[in-house]
Amino acid sequence: MELRHLRYFVALATTQNFTRAAELLHIAQPPLSRQIQQLEEELGVTLIDRSARPLALTRAGAFFFEHAVQVLARIDELTQATKRLGAGQRRWLGIGFVPSMLYGPLPGVIHDYMAAHPEIEVVLTELTSVQQVEALQAGRIDIAFGRVAIEADGLSNTLIEEEPLVAALPTAHRLARGRKVSLQQLAEHTVVLYPAQPRPSFADHVLAQFRVHGCPAGRIYETNGLQTAVGLVAAGVGVSVVPRSVQRLKRDDVVYRPLSDSGVSAQMLMTTRSGDGSADLMALREAVLAAV
Repeated sequence: MELRHLRYFVALATTQNFTRAAELLHIAQPPLSRQIQQLEEELGVTLIDRSARPLALTRAGAFFFEHAVQVLARIDELTQATKRLGAGQRRWLGIGFVPSMLYGPLPGVIHDYMAAHPEIEVVLTELTSVQQVEALQAGRIDIAFGRVAIEADGLSNTLIEEEPLVAALPTAHRLARGRKVSLQQLAEHTVVLYPAQPRPSFADHVLAQFRVHGCPAGRIYETNGLQTAVGLVAAGVGVSVVPRSVQRLKRDDVVYRPLSDSGVSAQMLMTTRSGDGSADLMALREAVLAAV
């Protein structure tokens, strides 16, 4: 599969017509038809319902279209940023983060940093802790903010803060009536964890807290995102344990309660490549540490 396959498919899905798509792409219609057919053969699914008038996407086609648009947008963004860097217009700094870090001081620090350094191209990427390690080692990002310390050659972890964990409960849940909740009480219910993959992750850290306090979680439901986990709590699927700053994610159908168990917290970590002392990176590190 090549990028042209994605571009051809997006053009066809957008226009819903082979002739108009070919005109938009400045190619003849037969080559476009062959490229779409090759794409379907490679994927092993039908993307276009050719019997419909106008053409319609199959269920698989609609799914592929949604993600193809995102991929092409990211490629265009990467291309433009690379051109600017190559022309010497702006420097570049890549930042990786886990979603729960966005409810603390980090967004404000990054906003102020970008305002103070308009000459720096700041690229933000949502990544799990495992993905952050890979991205740092590959040079795709320069600094990462996460919850799980993963030891890896060439990387250095800096503890920003130990943040208390709290329980997330459906508003109508009986435990929501108390001022505090214990892990033992939560363990009697389905515990919604995130992220499901890849591991190790924040989910493993939460499960370890239950075990350390002598009440292993018996029923768990794993999902890949923080907001999805909170949404499942709101739907009554179960209860969850989240960093205290996540309380800023306010919903009428979810309440947060402190944990009565002592020492139940999660790390806020900043990870960089060992020995990377670039001035741009050091300025951001100092701003983060000054904000907590």
